[in-house]
Amino acid sequence: MGQVMFIVWRESVEALLVVGILYAWLKNGDADARRGLPYLWGGVALGILAAIGLGAALVGFTEVLSGDAQDYFQTGMVLVACVLIVQMVLWMKQHARTLKREMEQSLEASTRDSNWWGVLVLVALAIAREGSETVIFLYGLGFGQSGHVDASQYFAVLIGLGLAFLTFYILQLGGKYFSWRHFFRVTEIMLLFLGAGLFQTGVDKLIDKEFLPTIIDQVWNSSAILDDSSTFGSLVATLTGYRAHPALMNLIAYAAYWLVVWFLVRRATGRATAVGKRTAA
Repeated sequence: MGQVMFIVWRESVEALLVVGILYAWLKNGDADARRGLPYLWGGVALGILAAIGLGAALVGFTEVLSGDAQDYFQTGMVLVACVLIVQMVLWMKQHARTLKREMEQSLEASTRDSNWWGVLVLVALAIAREGSETVIFLYGLGFGQSGHVDASQYFAVLIGLGLAFLTFYILQLGGKYFSWRHFFRVTEIMLLFLGAGLFQTGVDKLIDKEFLPTIIDQVWNSSAILDDSSTFGSLVATLTGYRAHPALMNLIAYAAYWLVVWFLVRRATGRATAVGKRTAA
């Protein structure tokens, strides 16, 4: 439940950021700019419908599959979710500084050309991107994999949405409590650990299907300290990739994940810094 709530909260805040930037620009503009507001809300509606459609397709596809085919599909979706999480963090590192300016420039062009359908498409794509990522992340966490969704999971989604609106409101107060920069920095770290947890789940499934060897079945057993089958231990395992009795392959995969992430984040940070220097010059 906690993992579902976190994903919905984090992704919803990003979607609200996009909508907030566009809404503020259109609302505070001239009469011409305000004509784009209905297209903004139309784009939001289309983006949400696209995300709901993907969710329904995933759940429906799960019901059609059975046995090994369902296991392979779910394993693939877990690994796709892991890749998307890392990609999202890298994208934010590269574009966070210029996101507001890029979107406003796109809106200026749409206003100048009276191309309000361009605004609708821009918003729909932005919302659909965040929404589809949310759907895939939640599916990777087990949301709807059995063909139905528990009431507690729906409740977690509602709490996540509520927290997202509250967070967005607090952030709009002008950094009195905490800034966008710190918010994204902290949640990026949390997302990367969640990606590690998803990656470990995918590795576990591949080991179960004998696609990967264990090498050593159990390197240690730390169940006495934190049992990953307990309620709290299961949450920690999902959010960090922790294993109480890992196989050697789990440890190799975990180390490889963080090595690749470190390299990609370092490269993305370097590119963002270079772009910032060019823009300042």
